[in-house]
Amino acid sequence: MKKLLSAAGATALLMASAPAAFATDAMSLMLNWTPTADHAPIYFAKAKGWYTEAGIDLNIEAGKGSAVSAQRVGTGGSDLGISDLPTTIQAKGKGADVKAVMVIYANSPQGFYWLKSSGINGPKDFAGRKIGNPPGDAARLMWPAFAKKVGLDPASVSFVNVSPQAKVAALKSKSVDIISDFYNEHDLKAREFGADLGFQPWRDAGVNVYGNSLIVNGPYLAKNPGQVKKFVAVTQRAYDACVKSFEPCLQALQASVSGLTPDNQRDQWMRIKQLMRDDTTTKVALGAFDGARVKADYDLVSSLIGIDKAYDPATLFTNEFLDKGVRMAPN
Repeated sequence: MKKLLSAAGATALLMASAPAAFATDAMSLMLNWTPTADHAPIYFAKAKGWYTEAGIDLNIEAGKGSAVSAQRVGTGGSDLGISDLPTTIQAKGKGADVKAVMVIYANSPQGFYWLKSSGINGPKDFAGRKIGNPPGDAARLMWPAFAKKVGLDPASVSFVNVSPQAKVAALKSKSVDIISDFYNEHDLKAREFGADLGFQPWRDAGVNVYGNSLIVNGPYLAKNPGQVKKFVAVTQRAYDACVKSFEPCLQALQASVSGLTPDNQRDQWMRIKQLMRDDTTTKVALGAFDGARVKADYDLVSSLIGIDKAYDPATLFTNEFLDKGVRMAPN
């Protein structure tokens, strides 16, 4: 009986101490869209228990566009989020209290796709055409900047609401003339349309702005800097791990998200690695912003689109939570 009581006491002691060892605080993260390969590192880190080990009980919510996630984070509806940086620039000018803490896409992932058989040879032929994309899409918000860069009247096109999943079908059925999409999905379209596919990446048209970035609510950051630092450290570590070996990350993503085609996600990740790579992420830290580039993005948005209330672009971001020893592979 004494042995049984002793064993029961030991078990009770272990159970009592376990919660303390893994005590976590809730943290919410809103994605920019439904989860795909570019979000795989986050699901990988969660599956491995890295966030839990860091004291974070992470809740991941699918998004509906960068504008929605920037607004949600800016008002405190979500602690952190993923949003296209120019969209975040605009949101902050409208009063959203946000700060970017890690860049995912160091290069713009935005691109326009069309069928050459439609008579379009490039962006100068977009006038009078219909562009299909979702209403919260960053490409629609940034369209005035792109149009002015390539010499088009921003009002010369019309936009048609098309869900992300329906873009290829809309282009194929010719219900729209052009679609906007991330470079991640390039291979899927190349297989679908072959030599008839026309493509214009924004980064080759003088609009190479920062893309998806991790943003945090200002008051949450002020109150929980330690938790934000832990989140960034785990997330940076996860992206580095997935750059080195994507298969475990793909498995974690598929375990949490249904309907994904593995080969398509592998193709996406190869493109994503290209978008993650620039001089700053390879020489300073994976996920690091370059202050001069952030200012250039701010100036571009300000001059070609407008910012409701001007602010110092240096207040938009910080690299302080990044491990400078973790860098993006140079190739």
